[in-house]
Amino acid sequence: MAFRVAQISDTHLSAAHPEFTANFEALAEHLRAIRPDLVVHTGDVSAHGELAIDDLRFARERMDGLGLDWLAVPGNHDVGNDAVLGGATPANAERLMRWREAFGADWHLRDIPGWRLIGLDTLITTAGLPESEAQFAFLAEALATAEGRRVALFQHKPLCRERLADTEMTYWPVLPEARRRLLGLLEGHDIAFVASGHLHQWLDRGVCEGLRQIWAPAVAFVVGDAWQERWGEKPLGYVEHLLHADGRHECRLVTLPGLARHDIGLMPAVYGPQVPLPEHA
Repeated sequence: MAFRVAQISDTHLSAAHPEFTANFEALAEHLRAIRPDLVVHTGDVSAHGELAIDDLRFARERMDGLGLDWLAVPGNHDVGNDAVLGGATPANAERLMRWREAFGADWHLRDIPGWRLIGLDTLITTAGLPESEAQFAFLAEALATAEGRRVALFQHKPLCRERLADTEMTYWPVLPEARRRLLGLLEGHDIAFVASGHLHQWLDRGVCEGLRQIWAPAVAFVVGDAWQERWGEKPLGYVEHLLHADGRHECRLVTLPGLARHDIGLMPAVYGPQVPLPEHA
């Protein structure tokens, strides 16, 4: 029987935003009914955890309330964004410490029959922290000791938006220097797929440039077309991964009618006004 992983992402939990909590509770009811073997949260668990620990603690309580086995890696709203992009909340030691106080480790390894599951914290890859280098060392060791297992990576930011060789310094993907380091470590290993969140869009690229990249949709809200391009689809829901002991992998988008389709561009009180795309300005 296949091992079933429910990959959820971008729940943006906070006591200040009950509409997002309601979406999470609708998802939680569904997950408790179907009981996947593991829930993996690919970041932005909280709405404002990069600002204070309260939202991280609130999110942790909701994740524990699932009553299921789960792992989580942080997103930019949990530990801050890449410092080189600028902004008031860079990923740093203080924000990472708050995540670890509330959630424990920010990277993970889990072995199941035929598979090694690795969770990465993509927000610290450019932070220049001792923990940044420790994570690269962790990944190298995890890959070197996989012992024939297929590898699945779970992280917040996708490796790229279009191509692995992209050089643009933008908000959405892993930044080029960190991407090159990650790709160098992945080379020569049996990487089945890289699953991510952050874009609030669903896309299964298939195998492209040697890697299968899978983007999970958000649970809390979409970023409407007036404020964000479409690179995939914009449902709300999660991704179900079936991992077979012989190395086969299946995945599918799961949408739930109970999730209210909030558009963050129409909710400026949450993250401030969104900048419209030129064609919508």
